[in-house]
Amino acid sequence: MRIAIVTDSTAYLNEQEYKEENIHFVPLSCIFGKKVYKEEIDMTTDEFFEKVREAEQLPTSSQPTVGDFTALYESLQDDYDAIISIHLSSRISGTFQNAFSVAESIQGISVHPVDSGLAGAGLAFQVKEAARMAKLGKSVNDIIERMEELKSETEIYFVVDDLTNLIKGGRLSKTAGGVATLLKIKPVLTMRAGEIIPFDKIRTKKKAVRKMESVFEESVKNSHFPIQATVVHAYCEEEARQFMVSLKEKYPTVRFNFSFLGPVVGVHTGEGAIGMSWTKDYSRM
Repeated sequence: MRIAIVTDSTAYLNEQEYKEENIHFVPLSCIFGKKVYKEEIDMTTDEFFEKVREAEQLPTSSQPTVGDFTALYESLQDDYDAIISIHLSSRISGTFQNAFSVAESIQGISVHPVDSGLAGAGLAFQVKEAARMAKLGKSVNDIIERMEELKSETEIYFVVDDLTNLIKGGRLSKTAGGVATLLKIKPVLTMRAGEIIPFDKIRTKKKAVRKMESVFEESVKNSHFPIQATVVHAYCEEEARQFMVSLKEKYPTVRFNFSFLGPVVGVHTGEGAIGMSWTKDYSRM
């Protein structure tokens, strides 16, 4: 069976990964005032963060439309027998719901939507593993079962450097945000049950990143299987790359990747955020 793998732009894969792994995607959009920009198509991540700096209000985001999904699914009908469509957490966005709606009504190909329960690098782990399994000729059921396993096995953490977005978005009061900024407190966020939630509050970014690494270190020590990890950043690439270099030296058994946080996730974390996600590496088992 020829299985197509579809995701959305919040997997934040690069062009080479989409091409080499034969992965298809639909973009989410960010909205500044009345202007709508498709993520990574109409606006790059760098352009997004520059624009946020100047904006009085945070942009909002919107999921791909039913029409977007229909057009993509129909374009795959001639070359594939089935589609597995893997998307960011339904607790963050309505993307999965729209994929599900189209899957129920489309004719000519079977579509299997998957709620990853994750976003960013966590979503990317599922998408790339699905593509790997599809190339190996695995069944739809086998691939979906693996996605569920990865959902429960994946950890995601972000260190927030700039509290501006949390304040603008109403997740942190101006008073609390002012005190936190004064004390150099950096929130560490994680994902649980499909939602981005606070994990810890640490003074200074350096210590907060160290805290995130300590959680990762514990996972590596206690793991009985190979681990893959991805370091992500929100418009602070050089700092994140230096962090990844140090991780590679300390944890030589881990396979590391590098990615970024685009507009839809970056609007939560703000500029300067550094994150990590890790999970079981089935490709080495």
